Amino acid sequence: MIRRFTVLAALAVVCAGVELVAGRGMSPGAAWDVLNGGGDPTERHILFQLRLPRLLVALVAGACLAVAGLVLQSALRNPLAGPEVTGVTPGAVLGAVTATALGLAGWDSPLAVVLAACAGGCVGAALLWLLAGRGRGDPAHTAVHGVLVSAVLGGLTAMVLLVEPGELGSVVQWLVGTTEGRVWQHWHLLWPWALVWGVAAWLLAGPLTLLRCGDDIALAAGLSARPARTLALLCAVALTAGAVAAVGALGFVGLLVPHLAVAVFGADLRVSLPGAALVGAVVVCGADAAAQLSSRLLAGALDSGRLTLPVGALTACLGAALLLVVVRRTPSRTF
Repeated sequence: MIRRFTVLAALAVVCAGVELVAGRGMSPGAAWDVLNGGGDPTERHILFQLRLPRLLVALVAGACLAVAGLVLQSALRNPLAGPEVTGVTPGAVLGAVTATALGLAGWDSPLAVVLAACAGGCVGAALLWLLAGRGRGDPAHTAVHGVLVSAVLGGLTAMVLLVEPGELGSVVQWLVGTTEGRVWQHWHLLWPWALVWGVAAWLLAGPLTLLRCGDDIALAAGLSARPARTLALLCAVALTAGAVAAVGALGFVGLLVPHLAVAVFGADLRVSLPGAALVGAVVVCGADAAAQLSSRLLAGALDSGRLTLPVGALTACLGAALLLVVVRRTPSRTF
């Protein structure tokens, strides 16, 4: 197990190094020169004020989404449960877009955007809580109502776009997910939130492991399923809201990474929850590095200096393809 964590940590370092030198604005050689203490003031500003906070935000956001997904799948006993099931992802997108349309927030005010997204995520979770009612302890009941809440919030986001068509760029960035333009203020807002709720999720590893086995087994072990599931959902909501507030909706990270983490680290959530955080960080960081490299190559090939491939588009495409492969290889499995 230590070897697996070491390999993943080394992979994270490699992905981080590639992301630091992959972006546009200066060559990889210039970035390496800055890392060795050289470079001019402009190059140092690009690396340390733009690329480094973007890297750190990508790592922590990926960890948050992966842990949130594993917590949801364990608490709801649903292998296809992801952050979208809670209604938090579309709620956070709606909050950010609405605040931007009303002029209360903008890309030049990260704190206002983050607060608006967190408020929207909490509203989505509250709607799920109210609609689920007495059946909120039933995994299937909660999952179905979560899908309905997500659909309603997505419709409201479309209505905001109709009212304020000038906000199309904001809507697309929040719906797809991007790390573009993330600065130190985003990082300072994200990491304490992620640390607090990540530790809370790890403290629930024991109850979550019992919930994965079923409510009857949990009850036989002396665990009250409903309060434990409610606390787990709260942690998942908070982690998702923080990640979406920072980078938008990154598709399939919270759905597929938990399966990979359990396959690598086993079903003991005391180990697989930190493992999921590490795998999620590697996946999002690696995807962001690949997106930057692809943007650089496409911009050169198409002679378009402003072409940017958002990381969310890459994770969505790769995640959908991987999910199709898994389903086709296991047609007899019930998801």
